[in-house]
Amino acid sequence: MLSVLWNLAAFIIALGVLITVHEFGHFWVARRCGIRVERFSIGFGKALWRRFDKQGTEFIIALI
Repeated sequence: MLSVLWNLAAFIIALGVLITVHEFGHFWVARRCGIRVERFSIGFGKALWRRFDKQGTEFIIALI
């Protein structure tokens, strides 16, 4: 049973990393094309961490 939980946790973490890298690709291309990006968020819901860069983009790590 414990190995199933470890495998599930590893899967969720790996999926989160893949989604983040994929979405960062959209962010990077938009910036290179001169499109203003207002927010780059990992997750949704209440923000646990929030920062702004020089271009005004808000970076968020959210609860869910």
